[in-house]
Amino acid sequence: MNDLAAFFLPIGFIGAAIAVLCALVAAVALARGAAGLTGGAVGLWIVGAMLSVTAGFSGNWLLLAISAGSLIAALVLGVVARSLLRLIPERPARAVVNEEPAPASVAVPVAVSRPRLAELRVGDALAKTGHA
Repeated sequence: MNDLAAFFLPIGFIGAAIAVLCALVAAVALARGAAGLTGGAVGLWIVGAMLSVTAGFSGNWLLLAISAGSLIAALVLGVVARSLLRLIPERPARAVVNEEPAPASVAVPVAVSRPRLAELRVGDALAKTGHA
């Protein structure tokens, strides 16, 4: 069991780092109101928290507590930041000049008919050239 503890401790540190980074992304996404990004960040946080549990094999449960605390703090701070951002008045929209674009001239394709080879006669061709 002690042999695996040396292996699982670095995995726990990596998992805790992933969990904290994903919690930060979730806080920013909550503040901006991006529900999809928040869900994705929390989903990846779960993976990081599960990896941080592996540090428990070496008796280090602090990494799991850090992972769990980071998500709780991120959710609280994200909601508080979102409510504060809603209090800030929006900038007035720029004045848009309604200029009607000039109607574009539409080119109508002209159908050009070419005589088929079966319709050509030698006499017609010679008459056009003036040799007939």
